[in-house]
Amino acid sequence: MQRIRSIVAASAVAAVAAASAFLVGSVPAHAAGTPLPAHVFAPYFEAWTGDSLSALSQQSGAKYLTMAFLQTASKGSCTAYWNGDSTMPIATSTFGADIATIRGTGGDVVPSFGGYTADNTGTEIADSCTDVNAIAAVFQKVVTTYNVTRIDLDIEDNSLTNTAGIDRRNKAIKLTEDWAAAQGRTLQFVYTLPTTTHGLADSGLAVLRSAVANNARIDIVNMMTFDYYDNQPHQMATDTKTSAAGLHGQLTQLYPSKSPAQIWNMIGVTEMIGVDDFGPAETFSTADAATVLSWANAQGIAELSFWALQRDNGGCPGGTANDNCSGIPQTTWQFSQTFAPFTSGGTTPTSAPPTSQPPTTAPPTSQPPTTRPPTSAPPTSRPPTSAPPTSTPPNQCAAAAWNIASVYNGGALVSYANRTWKAAWWTQGETPGVAAVWLDQGACGPQTTAPPGTCTVAAWVSSRAYNGGSVVSYNTHKYRAKWWTQGETPGTASVWEDQGVCNS
Repeated sequence: MQRIRSIVAASAVAAVAAASAFLVGSVPAHAAGTPLPAHVFAPYFEAWTGDSLSALSQQSGAKYLTMAFLQTASKGSCTAYWNGDSTMPIATSTFGADIATIRGTGGDVVPSFGGYTADNTGTEIADSCTDVNAIAAVFQKVVTTYNVTRIDLDIEDNSLTNTAGIDRRNKAIKLTEDWAAAQGRTLQFVYTLPTTTHGLADSGLAVLRSAVANNARIDIVNMMTFDYYDNQPHQMATDTKTSAAGLHGQLTQLYPSKSPAQIWNMIGVTEMIGVDDFGPAETFSTADAATVLSWANAQGIAELSFWALQRDNGGCPGGTANDNCSGIPQTTWQFSQTFAPFTSGGTTPTSAPPTSQPPTTAPPTSQPPTTRPPTSAPPTSRPPTSAPPTSTPPNQCAAAAWNIASVYNGGALVSYANRTWKAAWWTQGETPGVAAVWLDQGACGPQTTAPPGTCTVAAWVSSRAYNGGSVVSYNTHKYRAKWWTQGETPGTASVWEDQGVCNS
């Protein structure tokens, strides 16, 4: 996440440090922490502002907070500080009192390393420090100082292309996980990564592939579903869903032994409430928040978050991205109060706006639809529930025809191109036979035999993103994607596996 406001009043920081000093030692280094809930709402708290962590938690109702950020003071250092400020070390004198207060009310915190500024300047701990053991020691110090059970790693910008730093970080994660296991501690690692509207880009996937190669267990992959910077129209709640569906397919390829439900429980979502860094074209509204909450509960994802707690107010409606307001009309703490029920698996508050509305026009097939019909609406081809059962006539498909504008939950059956398809997970706007979310259930309807070399699957499109498992046709051959890809030509790129001549 980008830190727009970088100058902090020294007096404010000193006030926080002084307040914390009264409870130095209140977070004993020897006591193992309590695991976080399986589904938790934990917005980011801007730790450089001088605000009281516990006061904002109490005022907003956000019991769990992600603390941004830990980084080194200078490139090449192996010592991390809050905000890279040497007066804010990893010690109970810094935020110790606030953390104890939050825990006293049933909440907890998640320290976060990295962030845009650190990743851009080489002060992210694994980019800065070349000693894997020293990096692991910093992770361990955070765990023992604050007795936390989860560490967030916000990796973006230059840190996504620093292959040496990526490798060091994942090796340090593995060392820390082994240490925690030996200590009898619960410890989770979260990677927070930028995303496209259809899943992680290759740079983000490279971080996860390195983790797998280094046997580093990543418990949650948290997508930053904002700052797309693609100059396209956006419906932010819909983009969250398509991005998560793409990530689900990518994680399925990386962790093939996990069930679809387990994969969903590896996914986190971080929104940028209101206007994001790109501008008003990417605005996450209060209605979007209600929609995302309902979807997140239904899918069973692990984490909901947003950037950032100090922005959750209507102090600058009609504005641009700002560290202390959302840029849209809203009540104070409206986003926090909307997302709060997620921690207990709750539902949308009754005062929240409607979660969906029907589309006015069908969107083009080349991009996700901008609006969504109600998820409870039955397919138009289904007979009334009071009608007597009828048999499906020969040479017809029993399942309703796939509709690009419809939402399909996991297990839904549709017909397309004279075949029946089953949705593996939530999907919208993804074509059966092209997207990995659709599982082929066999032929239905009238069948014809195409001559050899005639392709019945959709042709590859260079501008389209494909998840692992997607099948396309190109130059009379069928190809299956091994992992997420876009713009890589079948027959020339290793991501595409040749399935042979069409209808051979």
